Amino acid sequence: MERLKRMIAVRFLLVIFALSTMFFLTAGTLGYWQAWAYMAILLVPMALVLSHYLKRDPELLERRLRLKEKEKKSRAISLLSFPIFLAAFMLPGLDRRFGWSAVPAWMVVAADSVVLASYLLFVRVMHENRFLSRVVEVVPEQRLVDTGPYAVVRHPMYAAVIPLYLFSPLALGSFWALLPAVLVPLVIIARMLQEEKVLSRELAGYRKYARRVKYRLIPGVW
Repeated sequence: MERLKRMIAVRFLLVIFALSTMFFLTAGTLGYWQAWAYMAILLVPMALVLSHYLKRDPELLERRLRLKEKEKKSRAISLLSFPIFLAAFMLPGLDRRFGWSAVPAWMVVAADSVVLASYLLFVRVMHENRFLSRVVEVVPEQRLVDTGPYAVVRHPMYAAVIPLYLFSPLALGSFWALLPAVLVPLVIIARMLQEEKVLSRELAGYRKYARRVKYRLIPGVW
């Protein structure tokens, strides 16, 4: 438990450092209120969630800390997605520095609301599925989850994070960062389809579940 606490503390500090570097260093100023608001919206709930699960389900957090993909295709997708995510989160700071965009404050606040709602939906999914991992894998004790959001779509976690990434550029006050951000859903869908292959192969009952819950991301659409 003490080792897990240290790992979580280090990762949390690294997230703060990484976001601060991507936002404020590229912007060339600390007077970037959109970035401060965005970080608060993400990091305050994140700290509360980490504290909660450290007490209630540390094994879930331990799975969420894993970064090494076991599947070759999953590793390739992660590698290809890195420059897309990097561009989507570094462009807003450059946009702020050079004044390329003029995103109105009301749009920034509206985008912040979507980001917060998306993160809260992600937390809801995590609460429903304690086997939610950061990497594509099926652990020996894992069971099929078909309740809560999983009764509506097969991949509610991805349904939650896609709008988070799509609205992050606006929340950070940048129109130009939407260009790499619109590629994020394609990366996530590629990962999702690879994950379905693994789940169909290794998780008992998943194929029957997939026939019962027809939609992957959007009810009534796909």
